[in-house]
Amino acid sequence: MEKALLLEAQIRKQTGSKSSGKLRRAGRIPAVVYGHKKETIAISLDTHSLMEVLHRGSRVMDIKIDNKTEKMVVKDIQYDHLGEDVIHLDMMRVDVSEAIKIAVPIEFKGPSKGAAEGGVITAHVNRLEVECKVTDIPENIVVSIKEMDIGDTMHASDVKLPEGVKLVSNPELLIVTCSVVAEVKTTEEVEAVTPVAPEVITEKKPEEGEGEGESEEAAEKE
Repeated sequence: MEKALLLEAQIRKQTGSKSSGKLRRAGRIPAVVYGHKKETIAISLDTHSLMEVLHRGSRVMDIKIDNKTEKMVVKDIQYDHLGEDVIHLDMMRVDVSEAIKIAVPIEFKGPSKGAAEGGVITAHVNRLEVECKVTDIPENIVVSIKEMDIGDTMHASDVKLPEGVKLVSNPELLIVTCSVVAEVKTTEEVEAVTPVAPEVITEKKPEEGEGEGESEEAAEKE
């Protein structure tokens, strides 16, 4: 069971990009809270405390708002354009006994046999949507690629999920492939294997004036 960590939130009275930017500069992350048929509210969380929790892989948190603590799960994290800094969170109120749908990060474990033979592993997704109880939410889903050979593919239905976790993503969703890199030839290599067209030799045309004297002499002799 994932232990919930307590964070204190402040209600945001102003929303919008300018207000959010001011909050982030002040060391706080804007967020919205929804669920359980209650009103959606805008809050902010201390950046340092929040990042400590997220770096531990925790998804479930106890959020204290106006001296009232509610259990919540992080449903979505928005990053900046560089994909480095968290700029916004979507959080949903939950009950420890209920099942929810949530996207969980994939952790690939290798190396693969195919990579040792010159193949290239390509991950096509980095998360899977699953359904489970709040207490069973995994920090990540481990996918072993050690047995993947060149030409092998893996779909969502091939992933072994932890006990109590049900797949929600399309079972045919392509997860990872092992393929051969197409060989790129240099210009010199292409020219070396390109057949050269034979030179066509044609009868040389007489230049202007050439041969005219011979024709005149022949006419005089006649």
